[in-house]
Amino acid sequence: MTQDIPAQSAAPKIGFVSLGCPKALTDSELILTQLRAEGYDTSKTFAGADLVIVNTCGFIDDAVKESLDTIGEALAENGKVIVTGCLGAKAGEGGGNLVRQMHPSVLAVTGPHATYEVMDAVHRHSPKPHDPFVDLVPAQGVKLTPKHYAYLKISEGCNHRCSFCIIPSMRGDLVSRPIGDVLGEAQRLFEAGVKELLVISQDTSAYGVDVKYRTGFWDGKPVKTRMLDLCQQLGELAAGYGAWVRLHYVYPYPHVDEILPLMAQGAVLPYLDVPFQHSHPAVLKRMKRPASGEKNLDRLQRWREICPEIVVRSTFIAGFPGETEDEFEHLLAFMREARIDRAGCFAYSPVKGATANELPGMLPAELREERRARFMAVAEEVSAAKLRERVGATMQVLVDSAPALGRKGGVGRSYADAPEIDGTVKLLAPEKASKTLKVGEFTKARIVGAQGHDLVAMPI
Repeated sequence: MTQDIPAQSAAPKIGFVSLGCPKALTDSELILTQLRAEGYDTSKTFAGADLVIVNTCGFIDDAVKESLDTIGEALAENGKVIVTGCLGAKAGEGGGNLVRQMHPSVLAVTGPHATYEVMDAVHRHSPKPHDPFVDLVPAQGVKLTPKHYAYLKISEGCNHRCSFCIIPSMRGDLVSRPIGDVLGEAQRLFEAGVKELLVISQDTSAYGVDVKYRTGFWDGKPVKTRMLDLCQQLGELAAGYGAWVRLHYVYPYPHVDEILPLMAQGAVLPYLDVPFQHSHPAVLKRMKRPASGEKNLDRLQRWREICPEIVVRSTFIAGFPGETEDEFEHLLAFMREARIDRAGCFAYSPVKGATANELPGMLPAELREERRARFMAVAEEVSAAKLRERVGATMQVLVDSAPALGRKGGVGRSYADAPEIDGTVKLLAPEKASKTLKVGEFTKARIVGAQGHDLVAMPI
């Protein structure tokens, strides 16, 4: 006797858009992982989805506009939209929710790192079919990055109250993840083939401050919830897989000096992403930043003494309220003396809710933009000079693109290049016919030239 098996109904399809910074990207990955765990499919188009989730950014005005435009597009093409992320926590006129005011027909709005609230909204508006026989989720979760690199978020929120920033009002104070959870995720990522782990947070150097560096456990051993201990353990893990560990969003606290010997030993990449923002003490004071320009120069010198190969990337703000021409010239002099390898600069943007907007001396938009352009001219001059110094060197390159196994060349990155934000290494066609390149694998390459922000190299 046979029994009819009812046909499985098609799983609901969810459209997904992730906007903003890598921290928002990891929030998106958590939501997508949960969607896959519960049997949902994803849709590549708004029109083909049962509903759409938009993970937004609300930090600067351009990001707010992009997020609102994307929500509007999703509503026009689909009609069923759930909004999450930083913009979801932003107030509009009269204290109401900005997204609700601009797009009242959205199904639900949440703030950042709100996986469960998002899933509750999904369940309400697109119930999932039950299929207990299929496990759709890989151990490392769903990732939006290429298979060979991934972001590892170690904490959420920030204890600083920088006058130009509204992130703490949206993401809250610092909350460090348990170190055992962080290392467990890192191991799963390495096991899945990740060759570059990018450590991110709002303030990586403050990891563990909120829990008073509490002792956790990993692999049966006690480990403190502290930046140094985390880097030591990540370095040991990465070594077993021949992988890189890269640190982002590192404030220049004195204890960061402890990480430099690990970089000199090769345990973690000799690369630091440090948001200096400015150099002049008076501007930094108005910004409510935790360090002065003079101390930053001393610290950079000390880092380079410990680890001569270190690469420093940073971001700066030009045209901050009250910034004088002398203060701006101080910033340009700092850039030349500090020799920052990679630098980005924003013209000050009066983000709604930022206390800096109340400071006297708001500069005209044209002057802010002019100073940004002058800063970038100096930054590019410094960067180009440092890139030229690498010509003739042999470097390890992680391959990001290699059509036809790289027989006509490819694109990769050295330890000095974080994905998306820094330059690349343009790989020429190998001289030996037997030499091939594979995405996600390392190759040695001899640097033969520099072009703009990029290097040109011959695989060897």
